[in-house]
Amino acid sequence: MNKPVFYTKEVNPVGKISAITYGGPKVDPEQPSQESTKLRESGVILEFLADLFPDSGLLPKDPVLRAKARLFITVIDGQFFEGFKGYFFMREPATKLIDGLDALQKQLPATGFAVGEKWNIANITITPFLACIFLLLKNNLGVYPAGDGKKTLEILCGEKFARLSKYFEDLKAQPSFKAVWDEDIQITFWKSNPMFKRE
Repeated sequence: MNKPVFYTKEVNPVGKISAITYGGPKVDPEQPSQESTKLRESGVILEFLADLFPDSGLLPKDPVLRAKARLFITVIDGQFFEGFKGYFFMREPATKLIDGLDALQKQLPATGFAVGEKWNIANITITPFLACIFLLLKNNLGVYPAGDGKKTLEILCGEKFARLSKYFEDLKAQPSFKAVWDEDIQITFWKSNPMFKRE
């Protein structure tokens, strides 16, 4: 929320995260080199990392699975994200969020990850959103009407979303998720977010 001046000046002029600098000389992070490449937008960064580390499995080697991973991300960007933003940040009803999650669930195979058998960009893209949704609803955080989050959480934990719930459990079991997710820090951050003040 309080990005230093250098960030918008030197790294990402629109101020969004995530962003990285790549290449160039080793310098103080607060003074990025003009010789380094600055990349922003999570999807661009994920594909860049997949290209840098082709054996990582971030993008499946099979072209069909690669296309399916990208399609899953398209559903996140196109059908899911607007409902997420609308419900938690813009006082819109839960309908679009529920519909977006339903569209995602329909993309999932019967078991396992979104695409293929490995942790890849499709799963990495949706994991922080799902983690935030459940955390925000459990803690009554967002601009939706007070108490409405409990009803929405009951829907997400119900039979209709049994496959999505199991998928999220699989995502949370990933070592990389466990290594970075700190629920207490997240709650503190979201409680202090000025965008979450109910009128």
